[in-house]
Amino acid sequence: MCGILGIVLANQKDTVAPELCDACIYLQHRGQDAAGIATCGDRGRIFQCKGNGLARDVFTENRVAGLAGSMGIGHLRYPTAGSSANSEAQPFYVNSPYGVNMAHNGNLVNTVSLKRYMDEDVHRHINTDSDSELLLNIFAAELEKHNKYRVNNEDVFHALEGVYRLCRGGYACVGMLAGFALFGFRDPNGIRPLLYGERTNENGSIDYMLASESVVLDAHGFTNIRDLKPGEAVIIPKNCNAENKPEFRQVVAMNSYRPDVFEYVYFARPDSILDGISVYETRLNMGVKLAENVKKTVDPADIDVVIAVPDTARTCALQCAHTLGKPYREAFVKNRYVGRTFIMPNQKERVSSVRRKLNPMKTEFKGRNVLIVDDSIVRGTTSMEIVNMAKDAGAKKVYFASAAPPIRYNHIYGIDLTDNKNLIAYNKSEDEVAAALGCEKVIFQTLDDLIDCCKSQKIDKFEVGVFTGNYVTGVEDGYLQELERVRALNKKQQTARKSEVDVGLYNLCDD
Repeated sequence: MCGILGIVLANQKDTVAPELCDACIYLQHRGQDAAGIATCGDRGRIFQCKGNGLARDVFTENRVAGLAGSMGIGHLRYPTAGSSANSEAQPFYVNSPYGVNMAHNGNLVNTVSLKRYMDEDVHRHINTDSDSELLLNIFAAELEKHNKYRVNNEDVFHALEGVYRLCRGGYACVGMLAGFALFGFRDPNGIRPLLYGERTNENGSIDYMLASESVVLDAHGFTNIRDLKPGEAVIIPKNCNAENKPEFRQVVAMNSYRPDVFEYVYFARPDSILDGISVYETRLNMGVKLAENVKKTVDPADIDVVIAVPDTARTCALQCAHTLGKPYREAFVKNRYVGRTFIMPNQKERVSSVRRKLNPMKTEFKGRNVLIVDDSIVRGTTSMEIVNMAKDAGAKKVYFASAAPPIRYNHIYGIDLTDNKNLIAYNKSEDEVAAALGCEKVIFQTLDDLIDCCKSQKIDKFEVGVFTGNYVTGVEDGYLQELERVRALNKKQQTARKSEVDVGLYNLCDD
């Protein structure tokens, strides 16, 4: 799951790079592995800065100073299939046709057949394991079919028809055609989010932004915010003005409207609104439903205090405590300079990271029966360490509650959790999970309750494949095995060497 954004400024003499950098900070939670921006200046010249690391580290003052142009796109990378090569930082670039940059959030599930098609039929070389590079080249190949001197909106929409026809999966993308326009599009099931907004300047001109979450648009003064619909695309001209406005088009029919429920459980910021649904409100609802489920499993009289695992679970835990009529305590102090543990590439790093990330306040645990609330349980690494810390701090009993149902299957649309066999709930009952965690009881949210917490008048179904194993797009034969193969290769640097730099554009990041 990555963060993507794009900005077109009305005044073509202004520089968009500083605002892109700031906007990336608002999406940092969506990807901490790599950051990148690309801008378009005079005569269609493309400038880029990207590399592994946090946005604040990659986008130094010296690097950003060289990024000219009033139009640009940005990307925060979350590693998929265990890969974190510098050369796979986005945006990606191809020079033909016309010069195209693209930033992609999501996953394609038919990559095996697509790579074969690109090799055997289109004769385009894919240089990395990233399906984002694959998607970019598919778009470029479709656009190239028109074989025209200059591109127009119709050509772009027709090329996107080809992308939708060929690609299966969950994806949201922003792209940039050199000297021409910014464009964005969303998969036909609306699995990955993408929002659009406008900002009116004092002279009446309008700036435009596309982003993964509404919080970025809000923070930068954009209004008239709307979600792109499943299967919809928008083209925003570089020289946008009253006569040259953004053009929206429903490129393909909507298959369904099923956002990934994991956005609301964990990934999105609580102050975001995605597809008209407040992330904060859904997490409050999760707390109420979870408390009702706790009452069915544990006698509330046997719970002395409710404790949240920071940060995402706080909203849910507070509402859970309120519903149970129990005190809520912030008993874990978080070191904010340690990243998310399930993103980390190996188990040893994850275990050591949990202890560095969280420190218990013994006075809140000693002699008490505690209910610890987290947003979800994935591998169980964090949860096991938290239970151990609680008991080491003197807790008499530890009950562990998850705002999400048991995660028993791979996430195939952009969150690289792990292979199924490494998920702690895979092929286990709740009692077996509790035994593995070392706690007295584990309480999971039910799937029906989770959907009730998130649904709205226009959306009542979600992508929930991590809980059921049934994915809205289905999966290509061999795709899950291919994911496991790529993960294994990426662990063997000697046999799966990856370029340290992107070969699309020269990119010096040493200042």
